[in-house]
Amino acid sequence: MDHDAMDLAEARYELVISVDARRSGEYDDVDKQRMRERIYRVLEAAFTHAKVARDAVHMEDRGDGVLLSVAGRIAVTRLLGLWMVEVHENLRDENRGLSVPLGLRVGMHVGPVRHDGRGISGRAVDLACRLADSPLARRLLDAERADLVLVTSQSLYEDVVSSGGKFIEPAHYSSARLELKEGEVTAWFHLPGRPAPEIPTAAPAAPDADRADDVDGVDDARDARDVSDARGVDAAGGGDDVPDVDDARRVDGEDRADAPRAHYTVHGDMSQHSDNVYQQPVHIGRITGDAGRRKG
Repeated sequence: MDHDAMDLAEARYELVISVDARRSGEYDDVDKQRMRERIYRVLEAAFTHAKVARDAVHMEDRGDGVLLSVAGRIAVTRLLGLWMVEVHENLRDENRGLSVPLGLRVGMHVGPVRHDGRGISGRAVDLACRLADSPLARRLLDAERADLVLVTSQSLYEDVVSSGGKFIEPAHYSSARLELKEGEVTAWFHLPGRPAPEIPTAAPAAPDADRADDVDGVDDARDARDVSDARGVDAAGGGDDVPDVDDARRVDGEDRADAPRAHYTVHGDMSQHSDNVYQQPVHIGRITGDAGRRKG
């Protein structure tokens, strides 16, 4: 019997880890090489300190990240616990003194994985990659100004995380529904060293399958604003009590076609007046004067 052929046909249950760098498209060729070196230093040092043998880890380069699978003989709790702690600490060390800190998104899922001469494949691999690349993972990393965000599948959270363990804090995870290419799933988000992250009310849409990974960094900047908007925080420092300008265009619930549209950013008091007739001098930031009737 051809044992190699049998191995290719059989799937092994393994922990799949997808690691992506934040805003990789903003690095030039020289800085991108340094960024890649940092990622490998962070991950490999974490495996060493967590005492995970190198022959238990399959590692594939993805240009702006790394795809890994860990053999079933290694306890998943060690990867979710000690290994993640080491990744976070190593990343913080690498980021000291950097004007542009390296940010990592990590997706994890356990499932059947097939190995061949070119790498690994299977739905478990696809899901781990989708979780790491999800718009919400990107937004949380920027909005929270974090170095690292971990996203686990629902089954991984239920089977492993929820039971706790050394360096595993289930109460510091928050769940959200994600619309992925394969359909809607529940994912759990964790920012190492922080309380459970606040999840925006409106879940982000699935990324376009044909979209390049933040080629110009625009998506990440917009994602950070989206999280702030979902929390009711205006980019200029306002809050939920900012009046809707469109309200000024309505009289008795009907739109006034002649009313001008306007958008204001206000850092203090604001008063908007349209088509008012004043019978005597009125103070609205200034005296309107008394030379006849004036419209304000």
